[in-house]
Amino acid sequence: MTDTSPGIRIRPGGPADAPAILGMLDSAVAWMNARGNTEQWGTIPYSRRPGGVERVERYTTENTPYIAESDGTPVGALVLDSGPSPQMPIASAGEPERYVRLLVSDRRYAGLGIGAALLAHAAEETRRAGVHLLRVDCWAGGGGRLVAFYERNGFVPTDRFLSDTWPGQVLARRVD
Repeated sequence: MTDTSPGIRIRPGGPADAPAILGMLDSAVAWMNARGNTEQWGTIPYSRRPGGVERVERYTTENTPYIAESDGTPVGALVLDSGPSPQMPIASAGEPERYVRLLVSDRRYAGLGIGAALLAHAAEETRRAGVHLLRVDCWAGGGGRLVAFYERNGFVPTDRFLSDTWPGQVLARRVD
C-alpha cells in the first residue's frame, strides 16, 4: 500500500475491482463526450463495447492492476504489464520494460493528483522490479493535452503511430 497525495492511497487491485474500473471508464467516456471529445474513446460506454468487460477482467487477472482510493473509495486505476498490447502497432523497446496499459481516474475527484500519484507508483514498481524503462501510449489528438500530461509526469515522447484513424503517441520514462 502506498500513501500519496493527501487522502489518496494506492493498493494492489484484483478481479473484484473490475466493476469499479468499468465505472471509471464509463464515466470518463461520458466526461470526454460532454466536452466534445468523441474521438479518443468513442461514444459508447466502455462496459457496453464489444470486448470491453472482458478486457477489464483480463487487466485484473493477467496484468498487474493498482487502485487509488480516497477514504476507501476507488478513485483511479493503473494497469501495468511487461509490454504494450500485441494489437498496438508499437515497436519493442529492445530492453525489459514496464508498460502502462491503462490509467484512468474518476472525474468526480479531478484535481487531487490521482493520475500523477498512480504514475509515480508505476515508476516505483518499475524500479522495484529492477527494470529501468517505463512506457505508455496515449491518444495524441485534442491538441496534445494528454501527451502534455505525461510529459509533466516525467515522460518523453518517442514514437507516433496511427491505429486506424486514432493518432497515438508512445512516451518513455527512465527509472533509475
